[in-house]
This record gives sequence, C-alpha cells and structure tokens, in this order.
Amino acid sequence: MAETADLTPDLIRARRADAPGLRDRDLAESLGISEAELVAAHVGGDGARRAVRVEAHPDRLMPAAEAFGEVMALTRNPSAVHEKIGRYGNYHPGAHAAMVLTEAVDLRIFPSHWRHAFLVEVEAEGGTRRSLQVFDAAGDAVHKVILREGSDLSAWARATSDLAAGDQTQTARVAPREAAEAAKSRPDRADELRAEWRKMTDTHQFLRMVSKLKMNRLGAYRIAGAPFVRRLAPGAVDAALHAVRDDGVEIMLFVGNRGCIQIHSGGIGTLHPMGPWQNVMDPDFNLHLRRDHLAEVWAVEKPTQRGPAVSLEAFDDAGRLILQCFAIPKEGRDSRPAWARIVERLENAEDAPAP
Repeated sequence: MAETADLTPDLIRARRADAPGLRDRDLAESLGISEAELVAAHVGGDGARRAVRVEAHPDRLMPAAEAFGEVMALTRNPSAVHEKIGRYGNYHPGAHAAMVLTEAVDLRIFPSHWRHAFLVEVEAEGGTRRSLQVFDAAGDAVHKVILREGSDLSAWARATSDLAAGDQTQTARVAPREAAEAAKSRPDRADELRAEWRKMTDTHQFLRMVSKLKMNRLGAYRIAGAPFVRRLAPGAVDAALHAVRDDGVEIMLFVGNRGCIQIHSGGIGTLHPMGPWQNVMDPDFNLHLRRDHLAEVWAVEKPTQRGPAVSLEAFDDAGRLILQCFAIPKEGRDSRPAWARIVERLENAEDAPAP
C-alpha cells in the first residue's frame, strides 16, 4: 500500500480530491485505509463530497431505503459485485438474520456485521449522486443503496435528519480484517457426512450439519464425493452463464459477504467480458465477476422435500465463497430440470486443459 493508515481526515479529503475518477474502494486500498474511513473523512463536509453518519442497524435503515422508492441495491465481495434495480420492502427483522423480500430486491442480512453507515452525497457531472453505504467492523462495504433519477428526495432529506447519529466525527474506528476461513475437512467422518447429507430435507440444514461435524462448506465438498458433489473446471461458471443466457433459463444467483447476501431471480440477457471481468449488463441486473479469482468450482446436489437442489458454487483461493447459482423452484417458474441439464454438461476439473 502506498501510504499508512495514519492519514488525517484533511489529508484523506485531499487525496480524494486529487483522484476524482478513482473508485472509493480502490483509493482506500491505495492509501492503506478502509473504505469506511475514507467516507467518514467527509462527514460534516459542505464540498463536492458530503457524508452524514447514521445509525447502522438494518431495522432503521431498511424502512428508509423503502421510502427512497426505486434505487440500485449493491452487494459485493472481493471477487463479485451484484447490482439490482428495484424497490425495497417486505422487511423481516431478526436478531441473527433479517430479510428484504421483494421481486427485485431480495436480501439476507446479518445485523451483527452492520457497524458503520453513512448517507453520502457526491457532486458529479449530471447532478448529485446519493447513496446509503453500510460497512462492517473492518470498514469493508457490506451493502449500498444508490438513489436513481426517480428516487424520492424528500425521503432522503427525512433520513438525513431522522437517522443522523450523535457521533459526527470524521474518523471511523475499524478492527483488523478477519482472515478468510480455510477449508475444514474431517476425512475420518466422511461416511457420517454422507449419511447425514442423505437425510437432508432442506438446503438450509446444510451449514448446521457440517458445523456439527466440525467442517465447513468447502471442506465438506472436498471429501463428500459423488453423487453429492462434482468439482468443475474454473471456466464452468462462464459456461453456465452463457448457457443460461442462450437457453433462456431463469436462475437464482447469490453474491454476498459476512453482512449481506443479495439474490437475483431471473434470466440473463447480455454478457460483456472485459479483461479478467465477466459482466452481466441487463437493464435491472448487473453482475461483475473476476473470472481470474475462480479457484474452485463445484456442482452440488442436496436433497429437499421438493426434489434435488442443484447448485453451482465458486470459491477463491482463500476459500471464500464468491457466488452460488440455483434453479428457481417456484410453481409456474420451475427451472430445475433446465438448470440441472446445464450443470450436467459443465466440464469437470480433471478434464480441463492445463493453463
């Protein structure tokens, strides 16, 4: 990193002004600070960039997001960015997990990781860009709500006054970033894993099951074997996206981090690769995926009361989950047979040519 984390707010703002075209995440990394610290430096400002620190709990923020009207919902991890156009609503609070359940904006929220939040205004060509930005304890982005041309600015003004925190200092106290959890396997319990796997009736039982066996998701995949999992070539993700587009299949595509998971339910229209990125560029859904980060890709089958749930799951070289793809199982929109055929055709890891 180019500089240390001991920059004052004044110096951070100066660096921001020197690089107006650089994304906040990239600038923060170059300065050796978190994105939350970069945003916090603009709290109370009255220049081209302004921020108001707000209460970071989703019980307060999600009703405000609903009042904004049509917006962009953005959730990312280091390898993928998931963007949906739509409206927030149907919020279900929960101490451990909360949800937003609308046709366009479908979120699973983990409130303990919502630690810093700001309402941000940036003056740019074409007008003022407004966004609600939420960060975790390390200052990494958890979720963002980006207003659009038709969003309700009176609701934005109300949120600025109603949600403002008592602390409006220009610094953010952040903790060291937690290391990714490496794959945890127990080969001595592989038979037990397979036996418990066969008993599942819902995909949500999986993480509890592997935790009980002292494993995690990736570790379990590495030892489960057929017919439960099949390791695929890294290019299988790209191949699956092309097949979904070409065959007109609807899928559920999940991208998340520790604090939020965002889900797209629908088809894919336009794929636009650029360098290491594969990009879905549709009117109401964008995905930006670093293909060079795809270290392990798995086809996974879990039993449910409604039949097998087949997923495509991709991990980076640290063992972090990048994305998951499932079929839509809803009556009248059941894409499970078509999705299963796509996954069945995907190339195995051992059959892929050497890089």
